[in-house]
Amino acid sequence: MRLQMHAIHFDADPKLLAFIQKKLEKLETFYDRITSGEVFLRLDKSESSKIKNKILEVKINVPNAELFVKENATSFEEATDSAVEALKIQLKKYKAKRQGVENQTIRGVTNNGEVEEEIEIDEI
Repeated sequence: MRLQMHAIHFDADPKLLAFIQKKLEKLETFYDRITSGEVFLRLDKSESSKIKNKILEVKINVPNAELFVKENATSFEEATDSAVEALKIQLKKYKAKRQGVENQTIRGVTNNGEVEEEIEIDEI
């Protein structure tokens, strides 16, 4: 999977980027047709909290869809773990939905109720 990583208004450590890359590559075990992805790393600038929260946004591109998750945490590693779990669920739902569509049969029915033609959908 090709990932683009963007650290907004700060320089991210290469170890952090490698950690995120490694975690997100594990998503390919759930769905192998992931084409690309983007990761946005931001620091929360709220004045009320003394501890700066980290915001991680991940956008994954799959055929005919785009999956997105946004996580807040005290560290980017923690946000990455939460985001990967959320994306696993989204990928499983997407895959199940795709398989349901691929296994359907479309029937054209005439006015008198006879089956005119039957078309199987292999892949959309």
